[in-house]
Amino acid sequence: MHSVPVILTLTVLTVLLTSPAQVTGYRPYPPKTNGSDQIFGSSKKFEGSSNLVRLRYHMGPVLTNNITVHPIWYGTWQKSQKKIIREFINSISAVGSKHPSVSGWWKTVQLYTDQTGSNITGTVRLGEEKNDRFYSHGKSLTRLSIQSVIKSAVGSRSRPLPVNPKSGLYLLLTADDVYVQDFCGQVCGFHYFTFPSIVGFTLPYAWVGNSAKLCPGVCAYPFAVPEYIPGLKPVKSPNGDIGVDGMISVIAHEIAELATNPLVNAWYAGPDPVAPVEIADLCEGIYGTGGGGSYTGQMLNDHRGATYNVNGIRRRYLIQWLWSHVVSYCTGPNALD
Repeated sequence: MHSVPVILTLTVLTVLLTSPAQVTGYRPYPPKTNGSDQIFGSSKKFEGSSNLVRLRYHMGPVLTNNITVHPIWYGTWQKSQKKIIREFINSISAVGSKHPSVSGWWKTVQLYTDQTGSNITGTVRLGEEKNDRFYSHGKSLTRLSIQSVIKSAVGSRSRPLPVNPKSGLYLLLTADDVYVQDFCGQVCGFHYFTFPSIVGFTLPYAWVGNSAKLCPGVCAYPFAVPEYIPGLKPVKSPNGDIGVDGMISVIAHEIAELATNPLVNAWYAGPDPVAPVEIADLCEGIYGTGGGGSYTGQMLNDHRGATYNVNGIRRRYLIQWLWSHVVSYCTGPNALD
């Protein structure tokens, strides 16, 4: 949930710099509840919850320049896994994808503006990548050590990632044998910005983990299901890799929130910038029409029986819906077509 001149009040700056672990993360399925619909802050998350949501703009920057996503592959990754994720990122700006499309889903993000009235860019491209296949910082990472991994990637003597504070987005992807602080128990991914004291620059970044071995029922839902919901059957993943297909929705969630709230002082609901409720948080667990509470909504199935809701360049994916401040409810991939 970046270096660019940013003016924050002393109080907010102090909180942000000392409490990175409190920033809201994301789980694709609502946590266990006591028989009631999931509630996040003061907003009940279901289609059309306009009377309960107060999403506001806090005058911070958004990503209006063309976005370049720089993946950092931490640990051991198969070529096929990287290809699934790369093609999703390239699909965000793809022209001509079959409806419903990933690019149609991104149109909701483009509705958001900065204080000059400039919209978030419609161009998201895959940039240079970095492999960290030898687990340079171990197989157990804290939130702060994640920033050290990014520092290694941009400061490497061999083919460092370019430093791009205004339009670069740094995506740390951890393999299925890497544990990250709060992974599975509280979050499946999160976003923030790097501290100059650690990295040397303020850069927007996100972390997303592969949960295939650790907690697929938590972070790869609905391709795997939580143990606390007996009788619920998982659906077939569109690309044949439960861990990576589960990551796609989390990646989509975090990229959308980074675009609209890169320095945690732009678009969010609630009074606390350290734990903001953002445009994807408001639609957590909603993947189709009618979604809300514990119901994902109507999804699609291909000829193989795999479940999806958007088409990319050459693949299909399942990603969650986003909150539109224009219509004040969660919207799907072709709501603006």
